[in-house]
Amino acid sequence: MLKVGDKAPDFSATIQTGETVSLQDYRGQKLILFIYPASGTPSCTVENCSLRDGYAELKAKGYALLGVSPDSVKKQYNFIQKQNLPFSLIADTDNQVIKLFGAWGEKQMYGKTYDGVLRSTFIINEEGIIERVIDKVVTKTHAQQILGGE
Repeated sequence: MLKVGDKAPDFSATIQTGETVSLQDYRGQKLILFIYPASGTPSCTVENCSLRDGYAELKAKGYALLGVSPDSVKKQYNFIQKQNLPFSLIADTDNQVIKLFGAWGEKQMYGKTYDGVLRSTFIINEEGIIERVIDKVVTKTHAQQILGGE
């Protein structure tokens, strides 16, 4: 996983509208790039809704938000509509962005080990440098977790 001080890797990926975004699109502003396993699951919904509910405060602090999961464009679009999310979600169906940020690895559930998405958040500054990494995301209060670490 990338760490504080690393240059965030540039990427180009498709969001819920079918349009392409890249890290360069966010140059000159602070970006919260949050990576989560799957849209619509209970924990991921809670995390996204926490960020939605804290969006005005995060935006007031100068942050842009961009979520990433391995879901399809259609699933991301439907999730945004259902949860009324004010930010874009990358449909990283090939795990390209997830792997670039080192958020793919070994997980355990119910005693079984498997490879999957490691829920994590990267705070990237205006110059594209990672200022903070949150690898122990508190889904219920994620917006406050981000704001509290400033």
